[in-house]
Amino acid sequence: MPPINFGSYQTKIYHEGALGKFPAVTTNPTLLEEHARKVLSARAYSYVATGAGEKATMDANRLAFRQWKLIPRVMRPDVFQMDNQSISVNLFGQEYKSPLIVGPVGVQGLFHKDKETGVAEVCAELEVPYTLSTASSSSIEEVAAANKSGHRWFQLYWVHDKDILLSLLKRAKDNGFTVLVVSLDTWTLGWRPTDLDQGYFPFYWGIGNEVGFTDPVFRAKYEKAGGKIEEDIIGAASAWVAELNEKPHTWEEVDFLRKHWKGPIVLKGIQHVDDARRALETGCEGLVVSNHGGRQVDGAIGSLDALPEIVDAVGDKMTVMVDSGIRTGADIMKALCLGAKAVMVGRPIIYGLAIDGKRGAKSVIEGLLADLWLGMGLAGMETVADCSRDCMRRIKYPGDLKSML
Repeated sequence: MPPINFGSYQTKIYHEGALGKFPAVTTNPTLLEEHARKVLSARAYSYVATGAGEKATMDANRLAFRQWKLIPRVMRPDVFQMDNQSISVNLFGQEYKSPLIVGPVGVQGLFHKDKETGVAEVCAELEVPYTLSTASSSSIEEVAAANKSGHRWFQLYWVHDKDILLSLLKRAKDNGFTVLVVSLDTWTLGWRPTDLDQGYFPFYWGIGNEVGFTDPVFRAKYEKAGGKIEEDIIGAASAWVAELNEKPHTWEEVDFLRKHWKGPIVLKGIQHVDDARRALETGCEGLVVSNHGGRQVDGAIGSLDALPEIVDAVGDKMTVMVDSGIRTGADIMKALCLGAKAVMVGRPIIYGLAIDGKRGAKSVIEGLLADLWLGMGLAGMETVADCSRDCMRRIKYPGDLKSML
């Protein structure tokens, strides 16, 4: 099968422009968030855009991408042939058409009525893996039905009740989710002033609990204790959140997941190289270098800055991926050059969802793929294998760094 030319999306936009039709969602990554803000409620916007504390970790994520610079190469016919250009990758023995994975973002019903099912649907159309959050406003079964024959991963907020945990794992496996992504950094919420100032926690408003509320084991236990989910949303949400946010798990507990999940397990939220080495010892197949988009620990290291050392430590033995702060195709290139095998993207796709529903989410994904494709070609990179550290240089700028974000 010949490689896909993802750059054709750019040509399509220009052709439609000549006919008077223009993109419903901006292709400018610096405008996307502001456009989404105009259509979202204050609570919905703050929930997706907020970070912990003064958002220093969010700033660090963007600054890291800005300080790493690509060094394009030109006129190398022995290395780059346009007809052979491909951005395909192999992850856990599965061929994917690109290194882009739609990362787990909860409560998508807060941003548009198309919610998770709509995004999962367009991911199947584009053959991009969709990662379902445990904090979803759609059920596991609904997302699987919408995604049809697409690639789907399941992000687990690690519930403590083993009966409920086994039920979630079984539901995910029975519904065709092939990769388990375990978040390690959210056993309690970070300090998020914009949400706190509005007293807003969407789960207490009945948004984001669908995976739990549709789980037969959780329902049975809650009802046995005398509760009725539909009659007491706050009480039921409190019980469900308590399963997710009780206390941190231990490395030894990973073994339980390995015994009960048949397929790759990815540990998400790794930032320290020693944690990466410990993750390797668990026997899990992959990890995601992540600071949860700057939503948990204020003042933490940018994910891209943490990536090289972790790749050097375990990258030849585990599939290392990265998220947090990715906004452009160039960002994806930089992550690949620093050793990531794939990237997870969240906020930009949710901004597209907010602006134009599932069509908006699809436009953002198509734009990222086209930007990556064109950027790699212009930089003389024929395949992902050509993305290496010698294609990069880190330049630290003096002065007001935040103003450069």
